[in-house]
Amino acid sequence: MYLACLAFGDQSEATTAAAAGKEIEMKIAINGLIRRAVISERTSVNERGSRVKARQQLSGFLSAGLLAAAVFPTGAVGQQLPANASIYASGLQAPRGLRFGPDGYLYVAEAGTGGSNSTGKACTQVPAPVGPYKGGSNARISKISSKGTRTTVAAGFPSTQDAMGDLIGVADVVFLDGTLYALVAGGGCSHGNPKSPSGIAKVNRTTGQWELIADIGDFLKTHPTKYESADDFEPDGTLYSVIAVDGTLYTVEPNHGEVLSVSTGGVIKQVIDISASEGHIVPTSIAEVNGSFYVGNLNLFPIDPQWARILTISNGGYEDHSVPGFDTEGYHIVNSKAGFTTVVAVDIGPDGLLYALELSDAAGNPAPGNGKVVRIKRDGEIEDVVTGLVVPTGMTFGPDKALYVSNSGAAPVGEILRIPIALCW
Repeated sequence: MYLACLAFGDQSEATTAAAAGKEIEMKIAINGLIRRAVISERTSVNERGSRVKARQQLSGFLSAGLLAAAVFPTGAVGQQLPANASIYASGLQAPRGLRFGPDGYLYVAEAGTGGSNSTGKACTQVPAPVGPYKGGSNARISKISSKGTRTTVAAGFPSTQDAMGDLIGVADVVFLDGTLYALVAGGGCSHGNPKSPSGIAKVNRTTGQWELIADIGDFLKTHPTKYESADDFEPDGTLYSVIAVDGTLYTVEPNHGEVLSVSTGGVIKQVIDISASEGHIVPTSIAEVNGSFYVGNLNLFPIDPQWARILTISNGGYEDHSVPGFDTEGYHIVNSKAGFTTVVAVDIGPDGLLYALELSDAAGNPAPGNGKVVRIKRDGEIEDVVTGLVVPTGMTFGPDKALYVSNSGAAPVGEILRIPIALCW
């Protein structure tokens, strides 16, 4: 039964001065998310209401399937912060996933700045105009103190930039039994980093040393999903989010469209091939409750509001004796809730409700100020919790029950916002 929404944390005033007049490079660069445009004829309406032929941009955002090839105007854009938000840390290099560690610090994955290394004909390249990528080794993980001080935890992870300016590097971080693991998305030959694959790395927080325990890039090549988009394809994948459940890591690969499990010993298994039933919907984010996974998807571009979904995925075979060929084994989709737009993160709040981070909720291409956080109330209604975000890419709840969001994470330089919210019990 829905009772009340209670505010936690200090309800600080919106910090607008720091954002006003800030130079924002609006060319989005997120995890390979800015993608090629597949040309097709589509009728749309421009701002003056005239009918025009528009290019339908498929899968653009999360690498090979995520953020349409959208380029925002460059210039001084005064951008107010969302209500109650304050800047927790700034000057981060394309910040993505983030989580609080057992030591109380906020750990942030950063995509880096790419590099100059191109692999040419040494391996299959991502098709133009997105490819070829140019790789480097400047992605990193930072930790942020309660005073906003940034410290590098580990560096030298593969980073890459495609021909359109998209950046991919460390996509997410997670803790399992006190150990830090990094989701490495910028590696692989097709990303200009042939000696540093994509996958999951184990990180020593004391020394900053790290080692790849699971080569997911290689797994993707030897275990293709059912339906892969040939004109929007990343050989080494575009890993985006990871969680830890009962001693195992679970990650979402948006371009190929699947959920994978990775043991601490590096054993990789497919949990579910989402493409087999849903096609190329670009799954991005994952949460878990009582053995079931909740997976959000970005969908295709241009943005069609409210057509992204949260899928409920549970274990156990599904038997369909009425029509041959529809039985499934293992994990399968048991429910789907629409009404979302460009989902890039999902999390279960302290109040037990599911929260979703949306990159941009308006029709067309992503635009600054259209990012938001929504939640599903107990009566099933989807309500706005935070609005006015600028192409956000990651979200987590802090020990203080406030939301922490990677704002402008789809831009080369981003920030972390702290946002106290009213929880609903």
